[in-house]
Amino acid sequence: MIPQMAGKVKIDKWCYTEMKVDRYTYVWKIENFTYCPLKTGEFLKSSTFVTASSDKLQWCMKINPRGLDEDCKEYLSIYLVLLSCNKKEVNAKFKFSILDSNEMEKRLMESQRAYSFIQGKDWGFKKFVRRDMLMDKTSGFLTDNRLTLCCEINIVSDPITHDGRFTAQETNVPTCTLSQDMDQLFKTKKFADVTFNIGKDHLKAHKAILSARSAVFDAMFKHSMEEQHQARLDIPDIAADVFEEMIKYIYTGKEPSRMDDLALEMLAAADKYDLQRLKSLCENSISNNLIVDNAAEVLVIADMHNAEILKKNILKFINSYALEIVETEGYKNLLKNHSHLITDAFRTLARSTDSNINSVSRKKRRI
Repeated sequence: MIPQMAGKVKIDKWCYTEMKVDRYTYVWKIENFTYCPLKTGEFLKSSTFVTASSDKLQWCMKINPRGLDEDCKEYLSIYLVLLSCNKKEVNAKFKFSILDSNEMEKRLMESQRAYSFIQGKDWGFKKFVRRDMLMDKTSGFLTDNRLTLCCEINIVSDPITHDGRFTAQETNVPTCTLSQDMDQLFKTKKFADVTFNIGKDHLKAHKAILSARSAVFDAMFKHSMEEQHQARLDIPDIAADVFEEMIKYIYTGKEPSRMDDLALEMLAAADKYDLQRLKSLCENSISNNLIVDNAAEVLVIADMHNAEILKKNILKFINSYALEIVETEGYKNLLKNHSHLITDAFRTLARSTDSNINSVSRKKRRI
């Protein structure tokens, strides 16, 4: 054969194969880890989590605090379990790590390849970390006796092959600025057609936007003949700063910046104007900032505005701090004017007591 000079290849047809990889991260926090009473081979499972893909995969993490078997009883074993999927198998790489108090990885192990998961199958590491290292306070693995585990999953989609007849050039799609634009409209009041009088303060807005976002505003502008022809409306029952934050939320959909300060008043306003998402945001904020001094008062407000999740959280809080709360002025008002809520509080306490008694009973039977 006579050697030939290399040259540019004339391509008649071509294709390319795409391997899409989706990455997901899940964190599992275990409180009072050193009190785990499990034996070698026994395990703890995390809650179920779903990876946001079209396949609707359901997973959980599983650990053996004292090892999977006698061969690794001096280690913590860790696994990723595929609980449910709508396909024959799923290929995925995974990485486990322990996070410190600053959410930095202290210990990690990663699979070297993508493993094939079928429903009910788990993959992981029998010897993830030695128990003596884990329990050593100087290691930084446990923060206030809390073990924080992180699982990163890289799911490999089925390969897709494209032929090379034509590849369209994609336009760079700008980031959506709807929320920022609506915030600017709220600030400039351009083309505003209604003014709210809140005490000495005045706030301009747009009827169309308020009507689109709140059924109450929609009904107000549609059916109240007196208000329909007025460009000014009085708001006698909501503070000016609360009303302004609520209207801003209607425009932008963003959680109010002063939520923690105004959550109680905002809850009432959100309930009045049928803003269910804002109402839920208020419930979460209030639940995370409960204190003994105002728990009874907040219970009354939650009941008044049908905030059921908030009410349940407050009743649990009252159950936990009952001795302190019964000494507050809010509790005395509860006894005098809202006796049905006392019944709710006792019912929650009774259920908690029954649950504890049943738990102790089960432990005694096992012993």
